[in-house]
Amino acid sequence: MIWISFYSYFMVWMITIIGATLGIPDTVMGLTFVAAGVSVPDALSSIAVIKEGYGDMAVSNAIGSNVFDILICLGLPWFIQTAIIKPGSHVNVISKGLAYSTLSLLSTVLFLLVATHLNGWKLDKRLGVVLMVWYLVFITVASLYELNVFGQLNPPECPSNY
Repeated sequence: MIWISFYSYFMVWMITIIGATLGIPDTVMGLTFVAAGVSVPDALSSIAVIKEGYGDMAVSNAIGSNVFDILICLGLPWFIQTAIIKPGSHVNVISKGLAYSTLSLLSTVLFLLVATHLNGWKLDKRLGVVLMVWYLVFITVASLYELNVFGQLNPPECPSNY
């Protein structure tokens, strides 16, 4: 557990430094590199269960890991920070792209359900390509949103004392 914590901290630290050096916002680095890095074990486990013929387990793994990430991996640190470390405080979410990302996640789950149904409840090459294209569209639009390509939707914030 200590090694996982160390490597996680190190990864976030390096990604933050790389993003700051290249002028890429933390939110874009999180949407791309951090998300891809922490999702590799999920992808490998999905590949393993698909090889055994358990497509439903692969889909459940993908959806379940996202639910866990959102509810526990966000909820627990926010609870610890606001209830134990600094009781009565709050955590500021700087990104205005949170609404877009949340709606995109919900629409992606709905899209997966509809696309799988229309494909006869089968996971095949065609559906895999459609899902990968959907991901590229999401990452592109989310990154452009965070980089203010569509206007000053996500203005810079004053640095905090944290």
